[in-house]
Amino acid sequence: MPTQILMPALSPTMEDGTLAKWLVKEGDTVQAGDILAEIETDKATMEFEAVDEGTIATLLVAEGTGGVKVNTPIAVLLEDGESADETTTDIPPAAASAAATPAPAEPTPASPTSKDTPSAPPAPHKDGDRIFASPLARRIAAQKGIDLAQIAGSGPRGRIVKADLDGAAPTTPARAEEAAAPAAAAPKPAPVSASQVAAAYEGRPYEEVPLDGMRRTVAARLTEAKQTIPHFYLRRSVRLDALLDLRTRLNAQLETRDVKLSVNDFIIKACALALQEVPDANAVWAGDRILRLAPSDVAVAVAVDGGLFTPVLRDAEAKTLSALSTEMKDLATRARSRKLSPAEYQGGSFAISNLGMMGIESFDAVINPPHGAILAVGAGIRMPVVQKDDSLGVATVMSLTLSVDHRVIDGALGAELLAAIVAHLENPLAMLA
Repeated sequence: MPTQILMPALSPTMEDGTLAKWLVKEGDTVQAGDILAEIETDKATMEFEAVDEGTIATLLVAEGTGGVKVNTPIAVLLEDGESADETTTDIPPAAASAAATPAPAEPTPASPTSKDTPSAPPAPHKDGDRIFASPLARRIAAQKGIDLAQIAGSGPRGRIVKADLDGAAPTTPARAEEAAAPAAAAPKPAPVSASQVAAAYEGRPYEEVPLDGMRRTVAARLTEAKQTIPHFYLRRSVRLDALLDLRTRLNAQLETRDVKLSVNDFIIKACALALQEVPDANAVWAGDRILRLAPSDVAVAVAVDGGLFTPVLRDAEAKTLSALSTEMKDLATRARSRKLSPAEYQGGSFAISNLGMMGIESFDAVINPPHGAILAVGAGIRMPVVQKDDSLGVATVMSLTLSVDHRVIDGALGAELLAAIVAHLENPLAMLA
């Protein structure tokens, strides 16, 4: 029986992908392990291997097709002796790509004047929206859940009095004010549609940029992060003069090994050591529990065209500065060409985002779930400072902002972690021990 080749899940978070390029054509014979196609995920372009041998009968998805859902048939493979006439090329409805399915139209809110909307029965004791009732009658009605609009009043001008409520059945099982509470709640605003946004710019020149997989993932994850993670922020300044002096001396000695340490390499090492010294902060949120990691697996944000990666330096506390520098350069280079494997950018408990090289003095970073915290690093700036002997001097000062998930790390614990990071950066020789 012909075998359907399905769109693979090349990472745990992959829901759909783009079939970037076929490396086989119909009629080709393939063996297990042969490369069939290049698949673009939300993070990288990866090769897809055959798991069976046979002949490619049909390519169901054209090159360049995006939004192909995981487990959607993309090709048909024939085994020896099978005929192409037996090939079934129908795609099961459940596996059909969402990209080929038009989005359902948004329901139109019912008009308040719809004929299906019941109108309040007329009552002689009402004047417009006002119901005439004595204070005692109102209190009894509220306690018993009686709708005064359904009661005929026997008082002057149809006023409802206590006697009119004797024997009246409650119209709702709960107190009137409790029943009315949900109706009084403001409705959630509907999300603004693309057509509504475009209408606001009608007549103005603009270019429409479709979202690729990476940008959709970044938008979804960071929206989720800001909506679901209770962020709080801790800020410290660090003097870099001792670190910059040590960096200059080390780079002079490492020049023959073609290694050049950056300030970021020292920051990675300082964070890794601080996570070991404050182990309760080396943790991630796991839904119904907290996972505390033993090693310091530090992720570092790397900007790429259309988004960013956060490759992870594993066991960073045990690596030398030169080893961290070499590994980080390799990860960053492959991230920019989208050649990282999922194992290289998933995981970690802590992240670093450094915009100092772009001249940004300070900023607040968004936590990348499930991490417990992320450190935002600003530029080192020469500024006047008060020395230990109270004299005025000049120092290179860098701003650090620690964004913390309050579900994982409390304020005092976060402050302890940031203090440990600052201590290592201001006394960098200890990081060489």
